[in-house]
Amino acid sequence: MRILVASHTYIVDLNCEKFKTLAQLDPNIEVTIVVPQKWKPGGVQNQIIETKPRLEGNFKVVPVSNFSQNNQGLLTFGTDIIRLLNEFKPQIIQVEQGVKSFAYAQLITLNKWLNLKAKNVFFTWWNLPYQSKFLVSYLEQYNLSHTDGLVAGNQDAADILRDHGYDKAVAVMPQLGVDETLFSPTKNRDLADQVAIKEEDFVIGFVGRFVEEKGIFTLLKSLQSLPDKPWKLLLLGRGELKDKIIKESQTIGIEDKVIIVESVAHDQVPQYINLMNVLVLPSETTYKFKTLTAVGWKEQFGHVLIEAMACKVPVIGSNSGEIPNVIKEAGLIFPEADVSALENCLSRLILNPQLANELSEKGYQRVLENYTNKALAQKILNFYQSVLS
Repeated sequence: MRILVASHTYIVDLNCEKFKTLAQLDPNIEVTIVVPQKWKPGGVQNQIIETKPRLEGNFKVVPVSNFSQNNQGLLTFGTDIIRLLNEFKPQIIQVEQGVKSFAYAQLITLNKWLNLKAKNVFFTWWNLPYQSKFLVSYLEQYNLSHTDGLVAGNQDAADILRDHGYDKAVAVMPQLGVDETLFSPTKNRDLADQVAIKEEDFVIGFVGRFVEEKGIFTLLKSLQSLPDKPWKLLLLGRGELKDKIIKESQTIGIEDKVIIVESVAHDQVPQYINLMNVLVLPSETTYKFKTLTAVGWKEQFGHVLIEAMACKVPVIGSNSGEIPNVIKEAGLIFPEADVSALENCLSRLILNPQLANELSEKGYQRVLENYTNKALAQKILNFYQSVLS
């Protein structure tokens, strides 16, 4: 089976592990990842990245010249992709830029023009209802009408595209898996001492962007009346709300219990997660964001949840977006923005170590069965086989 995947996501080597693992499942599987030659991620990494080729057995990453260096929907590739398609002759073409992307329309069209007869597949995260304007709706319908398979990062995304007329094969799975060899249960007393966490402290953790939609202020307010036991709040990340977080913690009188660690390298994140007794993802749906075709945001997956579960750290999540489907019975769920409900979840874990242990084991098993790179590679292979047949 020859599989070609196109996405800016895979300019990061670590993000390629699922497809690298897929190529190792069977010697007859070949995976080629097409990435833009130049890309500007934005955010913290506010510079243009020039990607490099990578070859490991049946797995390769090929940079291709591109137009648009920082817009997912507008990304398209130069003429050098034609030679690549003719030489590789993929049986599956998967584009991971969403349903309304020009890159997907481009690959669909080249598939027809070059008579490759490959199956067209795309990946999307978008999980809020939307109405496309005229020109964009035409692009969307062109893409959907030529799609043989949809990989949705969450159930809402799949349901929305069903409402938009898509009626063929669907797989619901995240774009990226978790590396269970990197994210695993380990203890680091030296690191705990460095960040002023004592042995007896119950550590409540948060990992992510310091932005309103991540529900950080709901988390802070829920800490005011916890059981009378030693605890600390460990916030790992960065963002525009850092100063407001410090001010709010002072206002409610918990500033001596709040530890903020600026973003660290990805391979160091597991060390900090392993300091936690619980990880909280209190995301909140918002309609402040607007694009040409949609309004709003709600949690699309919550990757940090599976990272914590892989470390045997119990998780608490709001009911925003895909969080309940990720956690299932392996953690605690509360209504988003409900301070007292979150406080109750935290109190239950603080007062009931047995419950915490049970959830940590359930979460660990759920990750191994569903969210490792190997588990996802097997799932996507099964999906491709069904599409081809």
